Amino acid sequence: MDRAFSAASDVTPEIERWLAYLGAERRMSEKTLDAYARDVGQFLTFLTDHLGAPPTLKALAGLSPQDVRAFMASRRAGGLGSRSLMRVLAGARSFARFLERNGKGKVGALSAVRAPKVAKTLPKPLAIANAKRLSDVDLRAGEEREPWVLARDAAVLALLYGSGLRISEALGLKRKDVPAPGAGDAIVVTGKGNKQRMVPVLPQVLALIADYLKLCPYDVAQDEPVFRGARGGPLLARIVQLAMERLRGALGLSDSATPHALRHSFATHLLARGGDLRAIQELLGHASLSTTQIYTAVDSERLLEAYRSAHPRA
Repeated sequence: MDRAFSAASDVTPEIERWLAYLGAERRMSEKTLDAYARDVGQFLTFLTDHLGAPPTLKALAGLSPQDVRAFMASRRAGGLGSRSLMRVLAGARSFARFLERNGKGKVGALSAVRAPKVAKTLPKPLAIANAKRLSDVDLRAGEEREPWVLARDAAVLALLYGSGLRISEALGLKRKDVPAPGAGDAIVVTGKGNKQRMVPVLPQVLALIADYLKLCPYDVAQDEPVFRGARGGPLLARIVQLAMERLRGALGLSDSATPHALRHSFATHLLARGGDLRAIQELLGHASLSTTQIYTAVDSERLLEAYRSAHPRA
C-alpha cells in the first residue's frame, strides 16, 4: 500500500526504515504494518497541526508530555476508545524506540505519559455441547443453501473449534495441507507473522472436510485454497461469520458466539480438561505465554459461576 505521512523530510525515510524492520526482523504481516503506519500517521498529522509544521526529528525529540496528552485528548474527542488509543500510542512508541536505537534522537515524552487504562474482558467460550452442534448440517436444513455450501460451513467451523485456528489460518489452508481421512492427524498452518506451526486435527473434522470436497462443484487443485466460495474463489471470512450468525439463531446463542469464539472455546475446554498451558500456547500459536494465561481466568470464572449457581449457600 502507498503510505504518505505528514512529516518532515528527515522523518519520512525513518518511518519507511522502521516499517521495513518490522516486516523483515519482526515478521509482521502486511496488514499489521499498514495498521502501524496508519497509527503513526495519525500522530504525525496531529503534530503538524499542533506544532504548525510537519514535525522534524528535532521537533519529535523536543515534544513534552503535554503535547502527547493534547494528542490523546484530541483523539478522545474524535470518539476513539481506550483500546484503540492504546494501540495508537503503542505504534508511536515503537517508532520512537526505533529512532533511539538508531541514534536519531529520543522521544521521551511518549514514555512519560501513561497509556489509558483498558478494562480487561475475558473471552466468552461456548458450551461444549453447542460448540459440537455447530458442525451439524441438519441445524440449517431449512435454509435455501446448496448442500455443498452447508457441508463447507460445517467443516470450517469444526476445524476452528477442533484445532483452535484463527479464521484466516483455516481459510489459508491449501488442499495439499489437509490429509485425507486416515492419512494423517495433523496440519501445518501459517499464523501471524507468517510463522508456521503444526496442530492436530480430529478424524471427525477430516471426515467433514472430505464430505465437503465430495460435494463441492469446483475442482480444487492441490495448491489452491481448500475452502471455496459460491463462485469458486477463495472463501471469505465474512461468509463464515454470516453462517455463524444463522447458527446463533438456531441454537439461541448470544452475539459473542463468533467464529473467533470457537478458538477461545478450544483453549478453554482443553484447559478445563487438564491441558498444559504451555502446550495450549503452542497449539494457539501465541508468541507469549501471558497471552495464553487469560484462559486460566476464564476457567476460574466458569468454576465460580458453577459454584454460585449450584452451592446451597452461595
